Amino acid sequence: MTPALVKDADALRHALSAEGDQLVVALSRETVEFMARVADARAHGHEIVLSRVPEELSPAEAAQVLGVSRPHVRKLMNRGDLPYRVVGTHHRIPAAELRRYQEAERERRHDALIDFLHLENELGLTE
Repeated sequence: MTPALVKDADALRHALSAEGDQLVVALSRETVEFMARVADARAHGHEIVLSRVPEELSPAEAAQVLGVSRPHVRKLMNRGDLPYRVVGTHHRIPAAELRRYQEAERERRHDALIDFLHLENELGLTE
């Protein structure tokens, strides 16, 4: 956790100990951006699930987080797309590497969609 998040968590806990429905708290941009994404998702009717993730995950746990099969995670590991370490006979994937992979995939999919839309326009397939 970044120092700003630690400070913000303390400030939020302190503010919540006060009386009243309206609170005024100074928070870092990082925390406010996170809270805005959560509030925006809820405002659009999306369910939000927050959970603590261990520092390292098994391939099965990583598969659940990514929404893919465990064999697919193993393929990502074998290709070097998802770094891991071996503890005894068990494979462990750092949570930070899993987040990095998710962000890279999100960007890759976004870029592919933009390319697809440009191609669709060039071919005159849009109305």
